Amino acid sequence: MIPAGARVWIAMGHTDMRRGMQSLAAMVQQSFSQDPFAGDL
Repeated sequence: MIPAGARVWIAMGHTDMRRGMQSLAAMVQQSFSQDPFAGDL
């Protein structure tokens, strides 16, 4: 279930899902200039 008020971010393109969570979080910070731990999806 998605919490009320949560924003959902969708990135187009390919991503290597074999990466670890740290690497994927770094991609969010670089691509969106957002905090990957702010509670958004």
